[in-house]
Amino acid sequence: MALSVPDQLAQLEAARQIVLADAGLYPQIVQGILPIVGANARLELRIWGAEFLAETFASPAFASYQKENSAVGILQTLKDLLEKAGEDAAVVKGAVQTAASIYGLVFRYIIANPHDVPVWNQMASIKSNILKRWDTAATGVRICCIKFVQKVVQVQTPGVIADPRVRDIPTAPSVERSTDAAPQRPDQNEVSIALVPRDHPLIPPPRLEPEASGLLDRLLNVFNEDVSDAVLINATLNCLGTLLRTRQSIANKIISAVLNFNPMKQANSPMTPKVRVQIKSMERTTRALLMNVLRRNESGPFADRIKAYVDRLTRIRLEVFDEGSRKRGLPNEPTDGLDNNKRRRLGAELPERPDPEPLPPGPVSLGRLFTLTKDPALATFDVTSLTLDIMVRIIPPVLVRIDQQALDQALNHVRARILSLTKPPPQALGDDEEDYEPDFEPSEDREQIINKADALPAEDSLPSPSDVTLGPFKLPQPPPLTAEDTIQIGKGTISRVFSMMNVLEEAPSAKKQRPGLNRLAGSGYDKEAWTTVVTRLATRASAGLDDDGGGDEDSKAVATNQAAGSSLSNGIREMLWSFIMEDFRSRIPVAIAWLNEEWYNDRLQERGSGRQDGRAARPKPQQHYEKWMLKVLDGIMPYLDAKDKHLIRFLSEIPEVNANVLGRVKGLARDPERVQMAVNSLYYLILMKPPARDIAIDALEDLWRNYDDAKAPTAKHLAKWRPQVLASESKPSPAPASNGLQHPEDSKPPPSSAPSPAVKAEGEQMKNKQVGQAVAAAG
Repeated sequence: MALSVPDQLAQLEAARQIVLADAGLYPQIVQGILPIVGANARLELRIWGAEFLAETFASPAFASYQKENSAVGILQTLKDLLEKAGEDAAVVKGAVQTAASIYGLVFRYIIANPHDVPVWNQMASIKSNILKRWDTAATGVRICCIKFVQKVVQVQTPGVIADPRVRDIPTAPSVERSTDAAPQRPDQNEVSIALVPRDHPLIPPPRLEPEASGLLDRLLNVFNEDVSDAVLINATLNCLGTLLRTRQSIANKIISAVLNFNPMKQANSPMTPKVRVQIKSMERTTRALLMNVLRRNESGPFADRIKAYVDRLTRIRLEVFDEGSRKRGLPNEPTDGLDNNKRRRLGAELPERPDPEPLPPGPVSLGRLFTLTKDPALATFDVTSLTLDIMVRIIPPVLVRIDQQALDQALNHVRARILSLTKPPPQALGDDEEDYEPDFEPSEDREQIINKADALPAEDSLPSPSDVTLGPFKLPQPPPLTAEDTIQIGKGTISRVFSMMNVLEEAPSAKKQRPGLNRLAGSGYDKEAWTTVVTRLATRASAGLDDDGGGDEDSKAVATNQAAGSSLSNGIREMLWSFIMEDFRSRIPVAIAWLNEEWYNDRLQERGSGRQDGRAARPKPQQHYEKWMLKVLDGIMPYLDAKDKHLIRFLSEIPEVNANVLGRVKGLARDPERVQMAVNSLYYLILMKPPARDIAIDALEDLWRNYDDAKAPTAKHLAKWRPQVLASESKPSPAPASNGLQHPEDSKPPPSSAPSPAVKAEGEQMKNKQVGQAVAAAG
């Protein structure tokens, strides 16, 4: 007996609740519902199935290795749903969302299974169907198509290889592998075209990468078209955030397109409520996207343009929207009646302001002096009970609305009170003095004035005013800076220097003058000069601070200064390392200049650590070159691809190469695609860096012995520089010891001897022919 559609939906909903409670049952439930929700099922069942599949493959609780098997199994069902004529929009939306979630899973499966042609043909058919709907479907379906295109661009664009050793995809060669068995090691690499071999028969990178570039151009074209549908533009902006975060190779292209987009373009059209909402939503989404980009990299090349763009959007938004929403200004007419001038013309009686009460006799308090009101409640109010923030909010509005005439009148009353208090009291006059009239002496003539002046004592006899003159005024000395304050101030200064380095650009090569070794370092005020200043601050800021002062107090001061200088130098070094790692390919010259300064400073410190002027030798100073050189090398190693030539340039221009450096270079051979890069780097050192030739040859021999993928590229170089290594391979190995044990030293290969004179002569003849190739490889 066939179940009705409501009963089937109830059972399917019960199955959905089961997998929500236990994510391990997803594979069984997905496999079980596919026959029920296929293309031939009722519309209600197809809608439920499409929504359930979209929810399933977007769930983080569903394990990725189980998703991959289930994704391969649902491809035919998705293909039938999308190719069904007149399919409902809800079904299409769910199918497209599911396809966006499983595209990376199927891509990973095809990398590990290059001969499974039917699976990739099904995925290609689904992709073609979705791309055809992109421009013609309903708005909801087009939003899902945008998400699918974003996923395709992300997968078909080279990504970062986090762990070069994990190149193989942990997938069995058959679809029917057990879904319960997890892979032995987790995959640490994001799915991208960087994991695909160049000779892959189904998904060759030379064909898929241009397709991703074309889809990205088509995705960004929505900003150039006259599209009034803000929903599509907002959907595109939201999808671009993921691409900006995960794919740095296309970030500049995306940011340039967004900066050329004007979300306020429709502001000139009639401002209907719908247009207002559309403009506000596009402006808000654009600003949020750019602010997130700026927050992640405040010193990037687009930082200034993004800030100017956001400021311009804010200004236009205020001009367009805030003008109509502002409150009306104050009315010209007073709110408490007619204006005083109009009162006079209309014959209205003006209210009389009562005069303040006179001051009582006797002493008067300061509060009583300024109290002008006759209201006892106001006169006794304690103003000190109000907090400062309340007073700040009350006083400015009151001062704005106060009547100037009333204020002048109150000031005059207070002024009169102050004058009455400062006036001396009148003296009582007796009866005999009432008719008193003073006798005025006649004014003196000129001769009498001269005679009085001659009678005055000489100027030298006058008392000196030194007792009343002020002494010289001196500001007190500021408190001394502590070591922590010095470090913080130094870090702020260095941060501003780094900001200058980000703003300045290299001068054009045609106009840039190279004075050579006679130039004065740091005198050009360009990017190179600022680089020199920063690197020397990092390497020489604490130089000389460890000299002995002779006394205990001097020794303590020297120790304090040395600690502060060392901390400041290490802080600058950390900032330099972070600055280089932000864009190491364009900032390799900064790294090389810095490491040369570090190496030079270490040599100077070693020279100064010996005995001087009969004093005891100082302890050996700390060496910084090797530590920071290895840190820079470890930082750039994971991001080098097979065609990258920056490693050869880095190794050729740093002042010293040791075994630790070559150990990192040999580690590249763990990645089969980067074996050739490791061999080329070592061969360049052999040809162009004689001090490192022996250890580079030892590294080549180590690659030949321990890495199978490196045998072929290293054998041709060892045949020239160490042919006895290849000859020893054909000799039989020595018999084991009689007791069955072997010393660890016995397991090592015999030490290689120097090449014979004939080999040396042959090498010198071939060197001129091969040096050009090595220099070309170095770029």
